[in-house]
Formats: sequence, C-alpha cells, structure tokens
Amino acid sequence: MRCRAVLLKSEGLSSVQVGEQTGMTAPSVNGWVKRFESEGIKGLHTRPGQGRKPIMDCSDEEAVRKAIESDRQSVRLAKEAWQNSSGKEASELTFRRFLSALAQDIDV
Repeated sequence: MRCRAVLLKSEGLSSVQVGEQTGMTAPSVNGWVKRFESEGIKGLHTRPGQGRKPIMDCSDEEAVRKAIESDRQSVRLAKEAWQNSSGKEASELTFRRFLSALAQDIDV
C-alpha cells in the first residue's frame, strides 16, 4: 500500500486522489512520500517497536501451562495464578485467546 501510494503520487496524482485509491488519508500519503524521499525503499518498511506490544507472548507460555495444570476447571483461577506468578495483568478474554493459540500450536 505504501509503495503504491508513492508510485501513484509520482504519476502526478494529488494526495487526496492517491488516498482515495489506497484508503489512506492525504496526510498519510504525504508522510510516506517524504519518508521514501529521505530513506528510500527501506523507509517504507515498518520500523521495529511500532504498534501496541502484546500483553502475553511466548515467554509466558510455561507460566500459563503451570497455571492451567494447577486449575484445570477454572480459567479465572488459572488466570489469577498466572498473574500472581508473572506480575502481569490481562483480561479473561486475552487469557482465553492465549490459551486458544497454545492449543492450536499443540494440535499442529
């Protein structure tokens, strides 16, 4: 999408027209064009550290497994055990999604 915006802009389209074709706002189009001009094609890559960091990641896998083993019948109690051992906090929905991802990894 970023490359397409730069190419369309180089063909003489306005930022608004490019935005309509790419689903971007005109300021976003201008920002990506400026970044391309200053950094080249590498400027269009997503930089590390961008975006929201996950609450739970692969480093939590072992602690979650232990929490589930201790409280197999209650996700709420397993989540509380994980929170106490890790010092992190997550919603029950986040915890369930992490468990679902773990289960899918096991099934594969």
